Amino acid sequence: MEQLKQLRHASRMSQPTPTGTPDKRPDQVREMFGRIAGRYDLMNRVMSGGRDGHWRRLAAESAEPRSARILDIGSGTGDLAREVQRQGTATVVAADFTRPMLLSARVKQRTGPQPDWLQADAVHLPFADATFDGVTSGFLLRNLVDLEAGLAEMLRVLVPGGLLVALDITHPPPGLYGSALRFGFERVVTPIAGLLSGDRAAYRYLPHSLSGYPDADSLTALLSTLGAADAGYRRLGGGAVALHVARKPS
Repeated sequence: MEQLKQLRHASRMSQPTPTGTPDKRPDQVREMFGRIAGRYDLMNRVMSGGRDGHWRRLAAESAEPRSARILDIGSGTGDLAREVQRQGTATVVAADFTRPMLLSARVKQRTGPQPDWLQADAVHLPFADATFDGVTSGFLLRNLVDLEAGLAEMLRVLVPGGLLVALDITHPPPGLYGSALRFGFERVVTPIAGLLSGDRAAYRYLPHSLSGYPDADSLTALLSTLGAADAGYRRLGGGAVALHVARKPS
């Protein structure tokens, strides 16, 4: 692949009727993430206390990537895709619907084998059924305009027995500890990230991106309803992050 002119663009970019909060309209989400692409990695480090790399390693391991064909959807600047690749995949397709994110991803890796970068929409994936052994995502699901459609698409492109792995922020557990986590994320971490990024509006969006998003148990139930098998999750980041894993029935 060459530079920008060679970046492939999926033909079925979706513009579905918005559901949920106005902030989750596809054009607004795309534009917002495009604005912060240059500082996205720094903000991830700040907001996770430097733990996001470890979480991505766990997500990559959960996809059982050795010699597998993996799709990393909502790839952003490519950290999860590269971690999957490092763990020995046969093929990695790194897809995101925000062009500046993909450009930032290419700039980060100037040498060595590259993932196959692709601009595509998670709710209308441009792949045939049963194309990939694993589908991974990092901090994508709560940004989807149609979560159920996105998960259904991920399951569709998996081979029978393939793994769906999703890492994302989740609702903290109930109780005093969960309330403290929520307060810290909304009132401390997010404002600091907005200040450092120079785009406070973008980072005001993040706490609200959980509005209407299912908690970890409900997301597990949704995966099962969509036909996934062995759906489950583990909490990370003191309970504020969930790593969901499910398998397409064989």
